[in-house]
Amino acid sequence: MTVKRVDVMMTAFRDGMQSVFGSRVCSRDFLPVVQACSEAGFRHIESGGGASFQSAFFYCNENAFDVMDAFREAAGPDANLQTLGRGINVVALDSQPKDVIRLHAKLFARHGVTTIRNFDALNDVDNLIDSGRSIVEEGLAHEVVVTMMELPPGCGGAHTVELYTGVLRRILDADIPFSSVCFKDASGTAVPGKVYETIRAARRLLPEGTRISFHTHDTAGIGIICYGAAIRAGADQIDLSLAPLSHGTCQPDVVTMWHSLRGSGYGLAIPDLDRVLEIEEMLKECLRDYFLPPEARSVEPLIPYFPMPGGALTANTQMMRDAGILDRYPEVIKAMGEVVRRGGFGTSVTPVSQFYFQQAFNNVIFGRWVKIAQGYGRMVLGYYGKTPVAPDPEVVAIASKQLGLPPTKRSPLEIDEEDPAKGIPAATRRLEQDAIPVTDENVFIVATCKDKGIAFLGGEAEILVRKSNAPSRAAQDTLPVCAGQPGRIARVHVKARDPVKAGDPLFVLELMMMQYAVSAPADGVIADLYVAEGAHVGIGDVLARVSLPSFPAGAARAPAAWQPIRV
Repeated sequence: MTVKRVDVMMTAFRDGMQSVFGSRVCSRDFLPVVQACSEAGFRHIESGGGASFQSAFFYCNENAFDVMDAFREAAGPDANLQTLGRGINVVALDSQPKDVIRLHAKLFARHGVTTIRNFDALNDVDNLIDSGRSIVEEGLAHEVVVTMMELPPGCGGAHTVELYTGVLRRILDADIPFSSVCFKDASGTAVPGKVYETIRAARRLLPEGTRISFHTHDTAGIGIICYGAAIRAGADQIDLSLAPLSHGTCQPDVVTMWHSLRGSGYGLAIPDLDRVLEIEEMLKECLRDYFLPPEARSVEPLIPYFPMPGGALTANTQMMRDAGILDRYPEVIKAMGEVVRRGGFGTSVTPVSQFYFQQAFNNVIFGRWVKIAQGYGRMVLGYYGKTPVAPDPEVVAIASKQLGLPPTKRSPLEIDEEDPAKGIPAATRRLEQDAIPVTDENVFIVATCKDKGIAFLGGEAEILVRKSNAPSRAAQDTLPVCAGQPGRIARVHVKARDPVKAGDPLFVLELMMMQYAVSAPADGVIADLYVAEGAHVGIGDVLARVSLPSFPAGAARAPAAWQPIRV
């Protein structure tokens, strides 16, 4: 039997790390496996971008550009190293002006990248034009993306084959240069039949010989079936991972996908299978000290009701676990469907997936639509571009009132171009203000990582990875005081070395004109204080550490409590 070979991009070192560990993995712990993959014959490897760029600075105390250079060295000069970009957001969570978009392509080319896969979560083609052109102008391959998901049961009006082919037509009409097209399903919810019909339609629409990739996750347990449908429809490439960073919230495993194609007339263009199994054992050993959340390895039957990408799912459960509120997670899941339906059906992929989760979280904690999350509110008001369908008018009115912003149909790029707080000049001023060298790399770090970028460049960052078998001394002797929700630090009641009692108020956290007390989790002494008044924090951020006379068993799973203050 003649076997048609399908190309594979190895995703373990970017999407796999993000989908299991929230990208909180130090590069020294996985780069030896990158080298082993390259030596075995994997030539197309996902090497960075997406959440891994910010996470290097936020959690690993590493410079992402240094990691990119080391990745290139480990993979060798001939590997096709691919990163993930978010259109006008590049690798940030908010949109950027044109000068930062151009700088993104320039720097990623400088630091060893070959290809950038480039998407917009709203499928707003206008958000792909400048980024796509910048990528190609810097000599990189541009893989343009149409994002996919399935709507929660009971919803309709978007995410159809017609919507996806319409996006593809607009990409062609906009004359965006690209070398390949990817259909990306970050939540793993797109049904096999729709995957097949979409890629078949794309094959008819695209110029002959255009390379088509398909990307999904195995969160709903149908990743291999969807990959089979994509292959039969004419996809040239699929994305696969390696155990222990495969299946569940990750991509399906190389070995399992190989097995599923036996006797089908299709096969994978991969190295010798015995060598792949050896590499998987090596990766398991390299990552054995990291806490692997059980939800990362599981099929989630409820994922069709809350289409949450693998990387966002585990990142959010881990932050809730850190904050001691994981018991509220099922309620957040239940609230997700309404948030997606009334938000205009943007694809659940970063940053929209975080907007959905934050709003569902707020609806659970404060009551339905009592508090609009900043990102979600700006999205329904039009500040990130045009959603696939119009958001619910009632939600738009609530968001406008609470955020003090009118709905807009202006281009987000046009708005960013007028914002004096964004762009290269603003980042340069911030570096000069903090007496940090002004380089292209530092400018981009500040533009995309903001205060946390300054903290890293100023030597104030710390390592916040989660290791289960080898906890740090700080984790053994102290309890973290975590933010149970996002907000601004309105007041700090303590200073370093102050004695505290369990339940003492340590901080006042302000969110949407309401205030919340963050209290001490146990008797002890303030060992470290990480925030000052006016700082903005996210869910799970560590605000302080309380040194304990003796570390109580199980206390690491119950960080500081927070209670509302009526104002």
